[in-house]
Amino acid sequence: MRRSLAQRQRDTIAAIATAPGRGGIGVVRVSGASLKDFALALGVRELKPRHAGFVRFRDGDGAPIDEGLLLYFPGPTSFTGEDVLELQGHGGPVVMQMLLKRCVEIGARLAEPGEFSQRAFLNGRMDLAQAEAVCDLIDASTVSAARSALRSLSGVFSELINRLRDELIDLRMLVEATLDFPEEELDFLEKAKAFERLEAVRKRLAEVLDRAAQGAILRDGMRVVLVGRPNVGKSSLLNALAGNELAIVTDIAGTTRDAVRETIQVRGIPLHVIDTAGLRDSDDPVERIGIERTWAEISRADVILRLCSVGESDPELDGGIDVRLPAELRRIDVINKIDLSGGKPLKTVDANGRVTLHLSAKTGAGVDLLRDELADAVGWHSDSENVLLARDRHLLALRRAQSHLSDAVGQVGSLELFAEELRLAQDALAEITGEFTSDDLLGVIFSRFCIGK
Repeated sequence: MRRSLAQRQRDTIAAIATAPGRGGIGVVRVSGASLKDFALALGVRELKPRHAGFVRFRDGDGAPIDEGLLLYFPGPTSFTGEDVLELQGHGGPVVMQMLLKRCVEIGARLAEPGEFSQRAFLNGRMDLAQAEAVCDLIDASTVSAARSALRSLSGVFSELINRLRDELIDLRMLVEATLDFPEEELDFLEKAKAFERLEAVRKRLAEVLDRAAQGAILRDGMRVVLVGRPNVGKSSLLNALAGNELAIVTDIAGTTRDAVRETIQVRGIPLHVIDTAGLRDSDDPVERIGIERTWAEISRADVILRLCSVGESDPELDGGIDVRLPAELRRIDVINKIDLSGGKPLKTVDANGRVTLHLSAKTGAGVDLLRDELADAVGWHSDSENVLLARDRHLLALRRAQSHLSDAVGQVGSLELFAEELRLAQDALAEITGEFTSDDLLGVIFSRFCIGK
């Protein structure tokens, strides 16, 4: 029978907190309501808060396991809000497993993924957005993403959300105070500038949503797929963007049989660039599989780079490719190999807004133009220091709040409905920080964390 969250929270938990493999130092983390007796069982003679003490860790029979340091962080001022022990030993996997096994023998159970951060949230040490920022900081793939995650961990995102929530609470109190006086309610609200205050909240919410949407790009990146006939320079362009010889480049058509992936940074944001098999009719069964995979990658792309070569065209084949490309997909046309014609890097925009870049993947001429265009194509327009690292659930909650505030504007004639839309907007914002959430949602969020965090 599955135990409830409250029941599991009373357990002492333990986990290896350092990455798998060998290293100079390994850490086993323990958290529980009271760990002084636990520490004594590990061989600690004296337990001083926030002091590193030398310990010879021993098993149940008194045989040595390892020697290292033990740090004690008493609750409620620890990371989890409970007593926390950090056992620092030599970072070999066998030693760490022996030390973890000893902790389980003493009375701990193995921690679930994200359970330490979950306890920090449940014990009021951080809100839900800050707890998620812990995971985002660990997973950050760029310097900008790491800095943004650290800002969220320090409470910048939560502070903005809480400020919006407080403004909505004040507005709701004002509206509901007028419900007992229906003959004067609109006049009273106008004198209190309630509708101007609502517009101010909507404006600030739109700004937070824009910064969060930019943060989602910074966190997750964008999938960019290179598309074109064989030998138009897709692999050369991937190498030029990455600054490394990742893909094999030859004059033989069909060299690329499977997708080659690389994550690059453009303006500090991660772009997942995918080189694909050239599109053409082929009797080679292996190449045909590669072409099928190319179309599968196109279906998952955020942006496609449609490559052609200077002076080389096949109207029938190119037309067949273009007609199959999703019309709604963001696309940049690239004319490659300008080094063969003596052309110069160039950007043009047609009447429909489609961008075409002339460049040379071989010499690198015009590749910077492409980097800038890719950043624009994914919607990046912020200073990386101004973004809020956000997850899909944050964006959904912000958009729901925005929708309810828009609906509130249309309910001015019915203050009961007006007040209800304000309440729903407040609830949506409260989901971001975890002020209003469910155990099921917490289980989904923290299960994606690594064990030991």
